[in-house]
Amino acid sequence: MRIRLFAALAALCLSAVAAEARTVRWSASGDPNTMDPHSQNVGTVTMVLQQIYDPLIQRSRTLGLAPGLAVSWEQVEPTRWRFRLREGVRFHEGQTFTAEDVVFSIDRAKQPTSNFGIYVDTIESAVAVDPMTVDVITRVPDPILPNKIASVFMMSRSWSEANGATRPQNTRQREEIHTTRNTNGTGAFRLANREPDVRTVLARHADWWGWREEGTGNVTEIVFRPISSDATRIAALLSGEVDFVLDPPLQDLQRLRSAQGVSVLEGPEVRTIFLGMDQFRPELLYSDVRGRNPLSDLRVRRALYQAIDIQAIQRVTMRGQSMPTGTLFPEQVNGYAREEDVRLPFDAARARALLAEAGYPNGFEITLDCPNNRYINDEQICQAIAGMWSRVGVRTRLNAMPLGPFFAKIQREDTSIYLFGWGVPTLDALYSFQSLLASRAGGQQGDGIWNYGGYSNARMDALISRMRTETGDARQAAIREALNIFREDVPLIPLHHQMIPWAMRSNISIPHMANNQPYFRWAVVN
Repeated sequence: MRIRLFAALAALCLSAVAAEARTVRWSASGDPNTMDPHSQNVGTVTMVLQQIYDPLIQRSRTLGLAPGLAVSWEQVEPTRWRFRLREGVRFHEGQTFTAEDVVFSIDRAKQPTSNFGIYVDTIESAVAVDPMTVDVITRVPDPILPNKIASVFMMSRSWSEANGATRPQNTRQREEIHTTRNTNGTGAFRLANREPDVRTVLARHADWWGWREEGTGNVTEIVFRPISSDATRIAALLSGEVDFVLDPPLQDLQRLRSAQGVSVLEGPEVRTIFLGMDQFRPELLYSDVRGRNPLSDLRVRRALYQAIDIQAIQRVTMRGQSMPTGTLFPEQVNGYAREEDVRLPFDAARARALLAEAGYPNGFEITLDCPNNRYINDEQICQAIAGMWSRVGVRTRLNAMPLGPFFAKIQREDTSIYLFGWGVPTLDALYSFQSLLASRAGGQQGDGIWNYGGYSNARMDALISRMRTETGDARQAAIREALNIFREDVPLIPLHHQMIPWAMRSNISIPHMANNQPYFRWAVVN
């Protein structure tokens, strides 16, 4: 009898432990500037929203494609993809997920106020075949449509209509709509509380379809706190005030590795840090040069490039946690060519000579815009570059600011030269070329969506068009030629591929992801 009683009590205790709340207190330097799932295609937004919303196709732990709200997909015709939807899925507020929600979400992502147009640029229409089947019809054959659809979140049509949110929030105009602060997804977590720049609380969605299929995570609550100060963020981790830090500063990694109760995960990120330049204005907004634009001259762009001692930045500023590059994206991306990953050599004397050849023997003055809480050591990188440029005669004023006003400034094209980081969620070269280098005038949706320097090259545009539709060797040849033009034409100045450390309390385990997105549905708190 005593044995049976002891066994019953033990089972009850185990059940109580299993049901115990598991909270992860998560911190990063910046806060999302919106909760709208189709407004801002930036990592600080998607890192939170991908906990709340699901796409039709999701990413696996190795960043491969896996069933999401679609259980299967196939290309039934050259310009028609068919998606069969998951049965029994409900949004957090109770609406049943159907094909009409897919049609609505794709149409919404195509609207002018969406920053997600690059993922739906080839789509002519989405059609509900029946309540659980959707056909996506493209204007041209799109060989990588599944890779792009994996980044489009699904919304409830009825909820969006009821709340006046049928189009994405216009962040450029500082618009405030219902989706700025409210969500209604089908994902593993639902939004419980949102205080911009203070904290965002997510609660486990017990009815999420994925718990039945994946079943590995036990997190019941996520409390996200943006802490802009590196020292304060790390002190909070070491004291146990927070449990997970997405962006620990490099200078603290050794201390964190040796700290009791803390673990550090490290690996490469699919993100390239570069400098963008205004090449379209006849006169720069932020320079002392009048009547002409020095950045439209290839010799000046090469001079700025060759004035940068990237090895010193890697060694001192990045403390070895970067991979210097001369190309547009890292080797995890389809289309990467090692032969094109060659930097112009650091040569300060050559930089001064190029400036003189271009008509600037005494250099000139320019302002470098830089975020100070988005990329690893972003402001410090800019400080180093400003010093290097000043030494060859390009007197550089550094204008550093938090990511919110920085992105707003860049998107208004209110800049002359700026530091930027670019991830590749599709893991395909087209995403980078189309977003960053395609001409914006007269192009397709998504063309040049982040080309704020106004670079335009007819041959590059033709190659990007080929990448959209061609397959096999012909497509790879187009990518290779475009990479060569990138290296020769210097439309951007590449710096390095980012390495990403994550720091956390030792009782937390979570897969380290090369897209720098923590998937808390896979996290376990012991």
